[in-house]
Amino acid sequence: MKDKRRELMEELKTVLAGRSNVADSIVPPVIFLIVNAVWGLEYAMWSSLVIAVAITALRLSLRQPLRYAAGGLGGVALAILVALLMGKTKGFFVPQLITGGLTVMICIVSVIAGRPLVAWTSYIVRGWPPEWYLHPQVQPAYNEVTLGWAAFFAARLIMQFILFQSARPETLAIVNTIAGWPATIVLLVLSYLYGLWRLQRLRGPSTEEFKAGAPPPWKGQRRGF
Repeated sequence: MKDKRRELMEELKTVLAGRSNVADSIVPPVIFLIVNAVWGLEYAMWSSLVIAVAITALRLSLRQPLRYAAGGLGGVALAILVALLMGKTKGFFVPQLITGGLTVMICIVSVIAGRPLVAWTSYIVRGWPPEWYLHPQVQPAYNEVTLGWAAFFAARLIMQFILFQSARPETLAIVNTIAGWPATIVLLVLSYLYGLWRLQRLRGPSTEEFKAGAPPPWKGQRRGF
């Protein structure tokens, strides 16, 4: 049990390397809601933008990766633009709804196209041979996990849309926070455990066996997904 727990922690560090700065995406919306409740929409928009810029500047001064902070800043700027156009607080959350819908669509389309999204994310992080992911005794595991991701993001999107329609931005912000990084980490852990189990059941080659051209029967993937 301890070995499996240590393995999960190490794998999470590998996948989440450089992405642990949750403040980049969480703090600006929280500031927006607090300031909006006290001083109104205009002050809320500028406050959240200033906070996003400050976080980006902090990352720059500490020489930390800027891609997530820059993404957060861009997301806040887009959210403010939509809120201005709508003239309503809930407009701040429209980009998140659009992103959620696109994510669900990409997951489903990638499976239909035979290039599951989870396989691509794994390839980007781990650099394993892209052909390995397409092996007939490997790809089904990535198809199934990708469809699991689609179900997760679809459920989150439905919940967000219901709260958006009910004009309850405070509750929506709380749900977004809980269903954001905490829920995503749970999703990654379940994806890893199920993915490894499924690879063993499929009896396909491990990445090392695939690269070596080893003939079957294979030992299969023991670690990493």
